[in-house]
Amino acid sequence: MLAAQLRARGVGDASTLGPGEGAIRLPWEERGGGQVLPKSMRWPTPCKSPKMSWRNSRRLLLKLIFQEVKSSDIAKTFRRAINRKEGICAIGGTSELSSEGTQHSYSEEEKYAFVNWINKALENDPDCRHVIPMNPNTDDLFKAVGDGIVLCKMINLSVPDTIDERAINKKKLTPFIIQENLNLALNSASAIGCHVVNIGAEDLREGKPHLVLGLLWQIIKIGLFADIELSRNEALAALLRDGENLEDLMKLSPEELLLRWANFHLENAGWHKISNFSSDIKDSRAYFHLLNQIAPKGQKEGEPQIDINMSGFNEKDDLRRAEYMLQQADRLGCRQFVTPADVVSGNPKLNLAFVANLFNKYPALTKPENQDIDWTLLEGETREERTFRNWMNSLGVNPHVNHLYGDLQDALVILQLYEKIKVPVDWNKVNKPPYPKLGANMKKLENCNYAVDLGKHPAKFSLVGIGGQDLNDGNPTLTLALVWQLMRRYTLNVLEDLGDGQKVNDDIIVSWVNQTLKEAGKSTSIQNFKDKTISTSLAVVDLIDAIQPGCINYDLVKTGHLSEDDKQNNAKYAVSMARRIGARVYALPEDLVEVKPKMVMTVFACLMGRGMKRV
Repeated sequence: MLAAQLRARGVGDASTLGPGEGAIRLPWEERGGGQVLPKSMRWPTPCKSPKMSWRNSRRLLLKLIFQEVKSSDIAKTFRRAINRKEGICAIGGTSELSSEGTQHSYSEEEKYAFVNWINKALENDPDCRHVIPMNPNTDDLFKAVGDGIVLCKMINLSVPDTIDERAINKKKLTPFIIQENLNLALNSASAIGCHVVNIGAEDLREGKPHLVLGLLWQIIKIGLFADIELSRNEALAALLRDGENLEDLMKLSPEELLLRWANFHLENAGWHKISNFSSDIKDSRAYFHLLNQIAPKGQKEGEPQIDINMSGFNEKDDLRRAEYMLQQADRLGCRQFVTPADVVSGNPKLNLAFVANLFNKYPALTKPENQDIDWTLLEGETREERTFRNWMNSLGVNPHVNHLYGDLQDALVILQLYEKIKVPVDWNKVNKPPYPKLGANMKKLENCNYAVDLGKHPAKFSLVGIGGQDLNDGNPTLTLALVWQLMRRYTLNVLEDLGDGQKVNDDIIVSWVNQTLKEAGKSTSIQNFKDKTISTSLAVVDLIDAIQPGCINYDLVKTGHLSEDDKQNNAKYAVSMARRIGARVYALPEDLVEVKPKMVMTVFACLMGRGMKRV
């Protein structure tokens, strides 16, 4: 495709072009008053090979596109777009980092737990009959994930409708088709916030245990924790303590909320509190009381009463006591994730999953009605906020971002993101937790001030009116303004790396999109990222087919006068197909239907990145 684009611009065998032979100069390459181009970015010496290298061809194509954009007066300068707030995107393919030659251990307990969970979740799915049920005592799991179908299904169970089922290849699973499924799974996992940077499709096809289990745990955990959040489960307000308000509860992580939930029921049972899901639950006695508290009492209409048999509570042997407890959990349909040995050993990951599943099935909480609670605080996060949060988590920031504003108030995550966009951070200037009880907020504020300083000077962001205090206060508008520019710079950096350092802006992306569509014989085009025709997703679908000819099943694409449902279906298919061909798209189908310019830009930028990587 790249060769065709060069030929369309009158470049055939361009290997002999040098600085003085028809080379196109970018603004900073022009003599006289222009900026001197660093050696690493100057026009390469003529290739000795009869054909131009792929790297130089990409660079030439971007130069040619720039000349076209400049000559058509689409953009006044090339550099002006760097600080525009036109869009956000995170682009990346599956990593080829290999674990060959390295010893990796994995947990048999986790494998056993995940296999049983997946078997139960997918037992009635006809598309998984070729691998389900798996034997938890063998390596079935590592073979079962190899075609990508199980992974795609599990992602949809954790975050419904993430993947359009029509985009999953289910028949004639050739190596190429399997690669597409694994691309779809990995890019979709990234879009819901999984950290997949060091996991490649080949790793999953080969069933590398530590990588498979690591990815599956992230996917399962996201699903288990989805409703352990106040805006999605207002009954959690019953866990408020004296002197607390909803904001205090909203700052807690899902793990902290689960612990408080368990202790709420243990207190009602007259049992002592626990401080973790490892050493404090080893004797199973807290679990006995928790099960007894949450079991349905038959007080609601149509609700059967389930009595918990507490006789095993006094069993002297820990393993037998754990088995008796799990038999009672089984009566609630909740014997998942842990074996008696996992309970007695205090496996923190699997016990956390066990308790999260209990909460999801039987929260046994009642929303407070008479207390003076400001329910307007529970708005839930916007699609844009969720996109930002998932992007951060997919890059592996630590700590995990559960609440966008609250979790950025000490700027540690923001500082990590600066490193992701190649802005150096002096960590000697950064205050790290645990913070002192006295002056903790001052330490966090110092971090925030440093984050704003980095944004203004090395990063050259537009941060007018934004101070460290705004980040520390969790000011939504001003925090988003900084995060936006971090994402935008990340996007541009990735595209510029593909173009061998050439600057890229919105007009360059639009020009590339339209030229690619034209050369593929497509009738669609876009004027800009606000173009209302984008609501049909037809330009996106055509671009995907132009990048990977024949991949789109046009029988599934609606054309003509489209209803809102038609547009939504086209958008769902387009987003999933973009991910299937290797574009790491974070946007949601609704963003295309509603033509949200920022998110629309991310889709086309990701596809441009995918197109420029094509060999």
